[in-house]
Amino acid sequence: MYRSVLPFVRKTLVGNPALLGAATVATGFMRQLSIKPFTPKLRRREFQLKDRVDTLHGCRAQIYKEKGSGSIPTVVVGGFVPDATEQVEFQRSLFREYGSIYYLNYPRNGFSCEMFFAQLGDLIEHLNNRDQRPVLFGVSFGCGLLTRFLQESEETQAFRIRGVVMASPVLCTDDLIRPEEDKEGGVRMLESNLRRILKAGSDGGELLARQIERARRCFQALFEAGAQNRVLSTRHLSIRKKIMQVIETTPATGGYQRVLALKQFVRPDGRRPIFTGPALALLAEDEENLLVPTSPTLNLLQHPERKKALFPRGLLCQVSSRTPGDAVAHASLIFHHHCYNPLIRVWYDRLQAPMLLAAV
Repeated sequence: MYRSVLPFVRKTLVGNPALLGAATVATGFMRQLSIKPFTPKLRRREFQLKDRVDTLHGCRAQIYKEKGSGSIPTVVVGGFVPDATEQVEFQRSLFREYGSIYYLNYPRNGFSCEMFFAQLGDLIEHLNNRDQRPVLFGVSFGCGLLTRFLQESEETQAFRIRGVVMASPVLCTDDLIRPEEDKEGGVRMLESNLRRILKAGSDGGELLARQIERARRCFQALFEAGAQNRVLSTRHLSIRKKIMQVIETTPATGGYQRVLALKQFVRPDGRRPIFTGPALALLAEDEENLLVPTSPTLNLLQHPERKKALFPRGLLCQVSSRTPGDAVAHASLIFHHHCYNPLIRVWYDRLQAPMLLAAV
């Protein structure tokens, strides 16, 4: 009965804009009830930085929590856009089976890697104090942040981290931008935009604002391209509104400081590991439509020995679609969740297996 009723309901909603709008609002309201602001009880790292940043409020990430039923919490660090709370909309139910979800949404008006690492460290310490070892789940730009945190933080060795997942990792600027004279395979839309932003610089004034506006349209176009030729559910429509709002309301300063954070990422050389525990790297089949052909991260991960140097206990999976003409794009967790989720579930099950055996 469920299989016969669901298409009828979907068809009714699509054919009635008023009903669709009401259902979308209801979906958004239910999300707000589930995903709530969260503050760790101890924030010593954050408070140590409060006098070293321009404005504490302007560069603090917003942390949210969604309660789960298991004992393996997941900490989500998203890409440039959307926010982490929307990035994994279609993985939420999966993550909740294993534990609570913690989302780190970037600040709108600025960005500080040091403050972000302090907040992430405080959150991990909070979980460790409750005898929980989180999985760190990074997407695109967020993978670069996690890499810096894991490799550069003096306290990383003391943290108890269950595992690391990196979906479509961007670990350095060279993954997205090549030297200007190198145009083999065509210049990617995002590559062109990021190059213009970096050229404009912090003193670019109107020029910088104009380039950030171009980048806004680029991210909007990337999302809309993913939505083309699909029947969007009320969940899609609900988060679409929030995603577009984030893109439109993030000021030029906030966007530029995220780009500067990307510029600070160190090109991976494979000489030292990112994480020595269980790890999962997810590469979309169409990564090279966004990442440049000379991407150091792609080259390392696609080479078995070099990948092992980065993740000694890591598993690499290519995320593919069986639908002709619908290749999985970079970080397409929203529109290709049916391709990502089975791979993520298998990996989480393997993480959980030793814990279950220990309990027995």
